[in-house]
Amino acid sequence: MRWAIEAVSTEATSTPTRTWTNWAGNQKARVRRIATPSSAAEVAQTVREAAAQGLAVKPVGSGHSFTPVAVTDGVLIRLDNLTRLRSADKSSRLVTVEAGMGLWRFNELLAEQGLALTNMGDIQAQTVSGAIGTGTHGTGRSSASIAAQVAGLEVVLADGSIVSCSATERPELFEAARIGVGAIGVITAVTFRTEPAFLLAAREEPMRLDAVFESFDELWQDNEHFEFWWFPHTDATMLKRNNRTEGPAAPLSRSRVWLEDEFLSNTFFSGLLKAGRSAPRAVPAINKLAAKALSARSYTDRSDKVFTSPRRFKFLEMEYALPREATVPALREIRRMLQDAGLRIAIPIEVRTAPADELWLSTAYGRDTAYLAFHMTEGVNPAEYFENAESIMVAYDGRPHWGKLHTRDREYLASAYPRFDDFLAVRDKADPQRVFANDYTRRIFGA
Repeated sequence: MRWAIEAVSTEATSTPTRTWTNWAGNQKARVRRIATPSSAAEVAQTVREAAAQGLAVKPVGSGHSFTPVAVTDGVLIRLDNLTRLRSADKSSRLVTVEAGMGLWRFNELLAEQGLALTNMGDIQAQTVSGAIGTGTHGTGRSSASIAAQVAGLEVVLADGSIVSCSATERPELFEAARIGVGAIGVITAVTFRTEPAFLLAAREEPMRLDAVFESFDELWQDNEHFEFWWFPHTDATMLKRNNRTEGPAAPLSRSRVWLEDEFLSNTFFSGLLKAGRSAPRAVPAINKLAAKALSARSYTDRSDKVFTSPRRFKFLEMEYALPREATVPALREIRRMLQDAGLRIAIPIEVRTAPADELWLSTAYGRDTAYLAFHMTEGVNPAEYFENAESIMVAYDGRPHWGKLHTRDREYLASAYPRFDDFLAVRDKADPQRVFANDYTRRIFGA
């Protein structure tokens, strides 16, 4: 597995090609054609034409996955023009949007309707289909991933047919396609279960790592949403707790948002990362400085504005889902590993939680879960760090995030997911000729 080297699909030099690059810049594809359909019917036509020519097809949204999930040498379907709100029923709170809509835009439209998603990840740059397709999640004691909030899907299959699926209509297809990693079909529309808009009271404060270890179970039990960032080579963490409140709203001022979320968390931190890249020995001191720069704060705002925050700098990421009870032991091993290996890691390790769910390929399937996310600065090879961390994650029965870097294959994943074979059976029916396959899906799902 080449952690930091781009994955490139190539075409014969006699064939005109176009190039696509993901957000992080570590995945590139030279493709035969880039299609930008404006309807499900146009997606279906594109799939039929590609299949007839023996070309593979991969859909892509914002390109926010770090894996080669969207890399192909055939036809790349960009979902940029599938961004319409199809329906919003306030009585049932079911909202249907096209697959290429950005989460940020979806949140704005929901707010206009007085609605909200129950939970979200910490960024909203992805499209709705990209977010659910790779299992994007936030943190929560009882609220699960974005895919768990999906009530129905419209999907274009490999034969060009347009089908709808839900828990009652084609239920097996629905279970496979909700987190389908691009291997089942092209999602063209998503119906979400939403709820009335709500406020979250956010409390962010520094806490010593050992204190977090000692109170981890209480922090999880006592808060609806709890997460923390640990600054390697220090005992410093930044703890965040989000809980529902009746209000009133008390958002951060524009000047404070600019200072803390834009300048300190992005511009200033990006500068520290560059300094650490130039002088690795200074990373421990830089991490202490970065931790001290983030002060405690409390505010109350619309849920999506509390859940999400901007990410302006580029990085690579690996994330594993562990049984929740393994969180503290695994982090202690990570701390020892960093000391023993002499690594200098400048970006904090993020820790979040999720309840057990029943989505076939959910990283939280069947068990209460903790997520440990490892990041590497742009331009620095993450191989040694990610390999060492991954060996610890695997020892604790970790499941890799489908859209973030890892080296697991079908054999490992089949043992990690009780419904893995069920997923493969649906894939065989939906795409027997592997129109939607690429090297990544062949590694994780087999031929």
